[in-house]
This record gives sequence, structure tokens and C-alpha cells, in this order.
Amino acid sequence: MHKIAGLSIMEWKTKDPMLKNLINMDEVFWMNPNYGAKQENPIVHAEQVKAAEDRLDRFANYMINAFPETGPMEGIIESPLVEIPSMQKKLEESYKTEMAGKLLLKCDSHLPISGSIKARGGIYEVLKRAEEIAMKHGGLRLTDNYGILASDEYKELFSKYSIAVGSTGNLGMSIGIISAKLGFKVTVHMSADAKQWKKDKLTSLGVIVKEYDDDYSKAVEEGRKEALLDPNCHFIDDENSVDLLLGYATAATRLKKQLKDMSIPVDEDHPLFVYLPCGVGGGPGGITYGLKLAFGDDVHCFFAEPTHSPCMTLGLMTGLHDKVSVQEFGIDNKTEADGLAVGRPSALVSSMMTTMLSGSYTIEDKRLFELLREMAETEGYYLEPSALAGAFGPIQLFSGPEERKYLRDQKLLDKMNQSTHIIWATGGSMVPKDMMDQYLSKS
Repeated sequence: MHKIAGLSIMEWKTKDPMLKNLINMDEVFWMNPNYGAKQENPIVHAEQVKAAEDRLDRFANYMINAFPETGPMEGIIESPLVEIPSMQKKLEESYKTEMAGKLLLKCDSHLPISGSIKARGGIYEVLKRAEEIAMKHGGLRLTDNYGILASDEYKELFSKYSIAVGSTGNLGMSIGIISAKLGFKVTVHMSADAKQWKKDKLTSLGVIVKEYDDDYSKAVEEGRKEALLDPNCHFIDDENSVDLLLGYATAATRLKKQLKDMSIPVDEDHPLFVYLPCGVGGGPGGITYGLKLAFGDDVHCFFAEPTHSPCMTLGLMTGLHDKVSVQEFGIDNKTEADGLAVGRPSALVSSMMTTMLSGSYTIEDKRLFELLREMAETEGYYLEPSALAGAFGPIQLFSGPEERKYLRDQKLLDKMNQSTHIIWATGGSMVPKDMMDQYLSKS
């Protein structure tokens, strides 16, 4: 009999009724029993996030030079934060649930350069690598105007080096676009779930795209293996990279300023809830870490995953983290939400989230498409399916018994009228119109 950590699947199901629902690919809402416990030996520190923010500031002149669309934000890659009252009303009508507080959309779907959350971590790690090479071999100093990195001289230097990554799509897009622009040779190892238009876009920029008939883990594994053969190749490891995580974490300081500019308080009496779509975990994990630094106990973060790819929920629920994949429990890892089609969570993020994450939930693909259409019709934001996973969170928080228990346990029930809820829209603005029309028709 097939056993996982000494137990059969039947024994796992008996041990935890919610795990039984997760394995059956039903929608679940899981509250993290370890939330708020003290974390021993933290893996990353506040100073590292500050260093990442400083590095992105140094690159601002380069970004304006290489990507003029970043000009209005003075070379900083940032997205709007907007109130979405019409979508809030639509959700209340569709789900016959009253939502207290204010609903906002964080539009990482519209980040400059690669139109997804991956423009944060992916671009940051490539810029860090470029800075290291330029300082070691190109005479770059911290006090220089980094606009010089767009010169032919530096492109020639970077062309001697290569970057590689394994991806379901969006991370490959961000890394491919920035690496090619700097002059690096770049290879993106794409899993079977990756959309064709993303592969075509990368190929058009001179990026080498290697396709696999297998899932995300295989693409990462093959990419890692190939990169080891080239001493000048830097492999960006979505499963374990601290630099990716730090790039994502810089979002929090900026979000804090955006909320302040909108006169939206976050404190003990004005709790903040953030709903983050989760694949391998790097993006939502980095943002959660940054938000916890910025707001402490006043922010509550939830991960959202497809019912067919609940790798982080499974890893945290069983306590097995990256030592288990959804496939081992008979879950097929097949979802239209390509950015979330991951069978095994990041070891780095899964261990960090053990005490930091408030909880997680799963959502059916069919519901993703319904929410996609509603967001387009009510607010005019066109997102890819993955990005709508967050939109189901606030509804669940106000409607289910398990969810209300969380609010009770955290002594939040009487504060919800002053609460703020942010759906983190992770991608969508680069989706071709014909593909978006297909998405809209699926609901």
C-alpha cells in the first residue's frame, strides 16, 4: 500500500476531515493553527529588504532608460492600488453575503515591463546579478548613475553571462524580458501548463525557450541541471531563492505609503486582510513577509490556490512542506490558472509561512472564470484566471463558520466595519485580446 510519511492516504483522510476534502479537490478554507507563534531562526531579515529597496532605487535611472514606461514612476516598478466598490457590490449579490469594510485591488496585473507580480522578484534578482557583474568586471561603483548600464559596453559585458529559470509562465516572462534587455543570454525552461503566447513573446525577444511535457517541478529540475554545466550561468531558483523573495517583499513599504495616501488606516482597530494567489509560494510568501514587517499583527494574509493544485495548503496542513506533492495524494495538478499549477511548495516559503500565514483556501477553476468576467464587467480590469483566486477570499471570510471562527479567535468581529481587504491581482494586462475573449466566454 502506498504510504506518505508512514500513513496511507486513507489514514491521512481519517486523521483530518479537511484534508479529506482537499484530496477530493473540494473547496476548503484552512485556518493555520500555528499562526502567530514565535518563529525560531528567521531565514530573512528586515535589513535585507531595505537593501533590496535601495538596490531598486539605484537602478531607477537604468529602468527609465531601458523601459520608458517606468518614467512616470521615476524608474520604480510599481502598480496602482484602487478601490473596487462595484465589484464588492457584485460579490455581495452573487454570494448573498454582506461584506463589511472596504475592498481594494492591488493591480500587479498592470506592473510595467511584464504585467505580473513576477516583475517584482524576477526583475530584482536579475538586476542584482547584473550589479554584481558590473562591479566586479565593469568598474561600476555604488555612486554611479546606473543609466550607464544601458550602454553597448555593458551589454557586451553581460553577453558573456547567462541566466536560466524554470517557470509556468509569468516568472519566465519577467526574467526573459529584463535579461534580454540587459544583454544576458537567457534560457527559460517552460512547463506544459505555460500558455503559448508567453512562449511566443519570449522567443520574439531572442530568449531560448525549452518546453517540457511535464509539470513545473520538471522544468525547474531540468533548468537547474543544465545551468550547473555553465560556470557563467546564474540559475534563478523559484523554489528556494532568497533574492526573489526579497524583491517581492519590497512591495510592502510601497503599499503602506499607498494606503496612507488614500487615508486608509491600518492599526489594531482597522485590520488589513490580504488575499494572495499562490503557486510555488515565492511571490505571496515574499509579500506576506514584507507586510508582516510593515504592519505586524494588524495584517492578516491568506493564500489562494486552485482545488487541483493546492501544494502550499497541503504542505502546511500535513506539516510535510516540500516533502510532499499533490500528485502523491492523487490530486492531478491540472488547472487553467497556469501561474498556480504547481505540485510541490517552496521549501523556503513553506517553512517561513508556518507561523506567518493566517490561512489558505482553494477555489475551483469554474469560479475563477466567473470572477474574471465579473471583475471585467464591474470595474473594467481584465485579469488572467490565476489573478482572480484572491477575489474569493473576502467572501469566504464573511460567510463560512470556519472563517468566522478565525475572526472570533483573533478578536476581530467587532472591528470588521473598519477593515480593509486587498485582492492581489497577480497578472493579466499582457494577455492577448483573443485569449482574454476566450477567458470571458468560459464563464
